[in-house]
Amino acid sequence: AKNGSTLTPRKGPRKMMHDICNSPVSLSEQSQLDDWNGVVHGFLSHGKKTPVHLGALLEANPNFVMGHAARGLFMIMMGRKELLAVAHEAGKIANQKLREHGGNARERGWVDALNFWLDGKPTGAIAAMEAILQDAPQDTLSAKVSHGIRFILDDGTGMRRSIERVLKAHDADHALRGYALGCHAFTLEETGDYGAAERTGLQALEYAPDDAWGLHAVAHVYDMTAQPDAGIRLIENNCAAWDHCNNFSYHVWWHKALLHMDRGELDVAMALYDTQVREDKTDDYRDIANATSLLMRLELEGVDVAGRWNELADFSQNRTDDGCVVFADLHYMLALAGADRTDAKAEMAARFARDAVEIGDMSVRYKDPGLAAMDGLNAFSEGRYNDAFSNLAAARPTMQTIGGSHAQRDVFERMTIDAGIRAGRVDQAEAILAERLSQRAGNEDRFTATRFANLADLRRIPAQ
Repeated sequence: AKNGSTLTPRKGPRKMMHDICNSPVSLSEQSQLDDWNGVVHGFLSHGKKTPVHLGALLEANPNFVMGHAARGLFMIMMGRKELLAVAHEAGKIANQKLREHGGNARERGWVDALNFWLDGKPTGAIAAMEAILQDAPQDTLSAKVSHGIRFILDDGTGMRRSIERVLKAHDADHALRGYALGCHAFTLEETGDYGAAERTGLQALEYAPDDAWGLHAVAHVYDMTAQPDAGIRLIENNCAAWDHCNNFSYHVWWHKALLHMDRGELDVAMALYDTQVREDKTDDYRDIANATSLLMRLELEGVDVAGRWNELADFSQNRTDDGCVVFADLHYMLALAGADRTDAKAEMAARFARDAVEIGDMSVRYKDPGLAAMDGLNAFSEGRYNDAFSNLAAARPTMQTIGGSHAQRDVFERMTIDAGIRAGRVDQAEAILAERLSQRAGNEDRFTATRFANLADLRRIPAQ
């Protein structure tokens, strides 16, 4: 009011604000935009405060369609069955608010993505994000979500094509260029272009010093190219890139433990497990995956991990009916096998069989490679190495589709090779070991060297 008069609201479309992605959002208050930018930056940098900013924004503006869609998508990406109810609730609200208040093309696309994924079609969610990027290639957040869903489905080639389509729109003046480069670095590594991945990941850190994903991409390069010294230096000298993180920091510690293992420092890896990787006893599937795969690698090297499996199995036996992500379930199975939870293992195997006959993007993966991989892990835990090798080898051609990275799935590759060695299937185990070496561009790590030596020893032993 001015001089006691009442101002008449201006009619017409509301002014659209733009976020740090240079993309439109249906917000009108600077404080709300600040919180939304906090969500964007937090999601890209794996920061701890992402949910805090999103909660504050939805409390201040419960009609913000994209915020509800983001909440739903982020819940599904957590890969936990009980969070699907939260995602469905967010989807219901997002669709209602969209009908009542409308939304721009970007916001409608996010609701479409959520609806697809809630219907069991994450590939449809990817398509919705890509449609947004077709018209708005500067939208780093949508690019990262597309990247993240493809990672869950392990579509490395698709990840690379997607981020490369939007790189030109992320020039030196784009506030989020570093995070786009970090995504590109990871896709380069996963598609075997290790030199370019290293250069791009280090460049990403120059633009965004808190880009944990870019740092992690370079750590992957050093894992795949057997450069443990360089990997350890990278992690130790770039703490600012990951010490602000949510539980993603545990994954960085996991990488460091693997690098120490490659140097033969098994005691250091075990200490990192206790003090960092499993510092917090969470039940997040990504944390369980870090822990179970590290323990299994240590056991394969002859380390006695004592009762450490039990704590992981306590969480995992509550997940036998989860069925959200094959990658997660196979790591739960590692814990159940390690702690010899017979009933829980049987429950998990039975649920895999049920899921394999359902319809949907994940059901296809439960059928193949899920069933064979599950049988292989169970056989390995029971010392039936011939059966373990047969099943794990049968799962190998499609194992990439369970999600995760080459480094993460390598635990199953190592188990396959060791099962073959223990079963005396020398030629077949050697062939897989050679394929593993080829994927690493001929860079021989400690595991490769010791297993080739084991196979040579077996050949010198006369057949009984």
